[in-house]
This record gives sequence, C-alpha cells and structure tokens, in this order.
Amino acid sequence: MKVSVVICTYAMERYDVFSECVDSVLAQTYDPLETVIVVDGNDPVFERVREDFGGHDDVVLHCNDENQGISYSRTRGAELASGDVVAFIDDDAVAEEDWVAELARVYDESDAIAVGGHVAPDWVTEKPDFFPAEFYWLVGCDERGMGQHMEELRNTYGSNISFRRDVFLNVGGYDENTGRKGDRHIQAHEAPVCIRMANKYGKGVIYNTDAVVHHKLFDYRGDFRWLVFRSFWQGYSKRIMDLLLPEAAGDKNQYLKQLLFRFVPDRINEFIHTPSIPKAKQLVALFIFTVTVGCGYIYGIVTLQRNSLEVRS
Repeated sequence: MKVSVVICTYAMERYDVFSECVDSVLAQTYDPLETVIVVDGNDPVFERVREDFGGHDDVVLHCNDENQGISYSRTRGAELASGDVVAFIDDDAVAEEDWVAELARVYDESDAIAVGGHVAPDWVTEKPDFFPAEFYWLVGCDERGMGQHMEELRNTYGSNISFRRDVFLNVGGYDENTGRKGDRHIQAHEAPVCIRMANKYGKGVIYNTDAVVHHKLFDYRGDFRWLVFRSFWQGYSKRIMDLLLPEAAGDKNQYLKQLLFRFVPDRINEFIHTPSIPKAKQLVALFIFTVTVGCGYIYGIVTLQRNSLEVRS
C-alpha cells in the first residue's frame, strides 16, 4: 500500500521549520512513500523548494498560481498524489520516524477509511502556566479528553490525519469555506470533510495514538491575547460548520458537557485540595476561553447566512 504525504507551505519566514518537517517525512521508515509539496502561490518559496527537494525520488512539487488557502492546497495535493492513502501534516510539525508506518498499520489490519494520530505540543518557548490542557485544540494539538487509543472519532487534527485517497476525493476533499487563507481565520477544516465521509461511508477516523507528530508552538501561540483572539474565531468557525453541516452541533455539545461537568469540577476539586497560582490561572483561562468561543459563535449567528456559503452535499 503506497502512502502519499501532503505538506503545504506558503511563507519564506517559516521555511526553516517547513524544511524540518519535510526532512522528517523523507526519513520515515515506511515504504512505498511519496511526498507531495504544495506551495500556495509564492514563487520564491517554490524556487527554493525545487532547489532543496526537487532531486529526491518520489517527491512531487506544485505551486498554486495564486494564494488559495490551506483547504484548496491540501485537496490539490491529494489530487496530485498517487498513493492509496493520503496523509496530511502541518508545515510546522515534525513526524516521528514511524509515523506513516503506524498510520498504514491500521489500514492493513482493519477496514479503516481514515486514520489519525497524536499531535503532541512542542513548545519552542516556555509553556505558559495559564494554558489549560483542555484547550490545546486552540493550537492544533490534542486536548485533554481527545479520545482513547484506537477509538473511532469524528476527526483528528490536520497535522496528523490520513484518508484512503479515493474516499477523500469522493467526498470533495477539504471545504474551501474553512481553513486559513491570507488574513482569514476560519478554523476547523477537518470536521466538514470527516462529517461528509461519515455521512457517505458510515465511518469515522481511527485514532492511533502511536502515530505521533510534534507540533511546534512558538511564542505567539502562548500569548494570552492571541489565544483569546483564536478562541473567538474558533467559535465563529463552529457556526460556519453548523450552517454547512448541521449534524456537527452534536460534537460541540458533547465537548461542552465534558468540559462543564467533568473537567471544570475536577480542576476545582484539585485546586481546593492543592491550591497554586498556575491552577488558579488555568481555571480563569478555562472560563475566559469558553466565553470567548461562545461570543464568536454568537457573532456568526448574527453575521452569517447559509446562502452566503457554498454548501457541499
């Protein structure tokens, strides 16, 4: 079974980090493996990519004519790929050497149509003491309560997810209403494609926690104001998902129940028994992030209409 790994990038200022990502994919123990690199409308970056990686076997290079966004770029990468399975990793993540082998193992041993893995936080700076593990999803890493090993989930995160290529393309790939594009901050672009996949094939994503990538978290991702900003746009993005795919609301409700009735009481109980300043900060952050996500969602209710979005069946 051939696996194609798609890596999308767009900015010269993060080229060193992107290069580390590509090197980690080229060093995978699994074979046969293809690496597909999509540069999103930046010719100088593409020229450097071609110079650095164009001579490698089983590397496919492509540059979009203009900036199209991450969702378009990932789908384009899957279209260019020749593997039976297409796997995605963010350009600021580094894969463990058996990452692809662990993803492929699940396909070989089961009838899975999509497999994801564990996205571990790799703090380039010191981890902020106020940041609660329940909100790691704000920075694209697995949060507390994400799921159990080999559990079937609705989706894992974009830095560590794979699909049978024909399934991914049959459901239309990533939805271009979501995902980063320029200054637009719409998030959660894994959920729509996985919901469409579940609707059509009746299956979710198998969560193999042994398939690990390390997502680099730079200084700005630990900035409180940036995280509040991110929370707002996550809430707005959830409203977009509800309009595109109303069945997505159930997952959101389940997360809120888990947060309010399990994690918050656990944290309050822990703080009462062993109080500390970081624990107090994290309780406050839990409240602020939750409220801000709600504000973003309400903003989406007020400003968005279903007919303003291109809805895919």
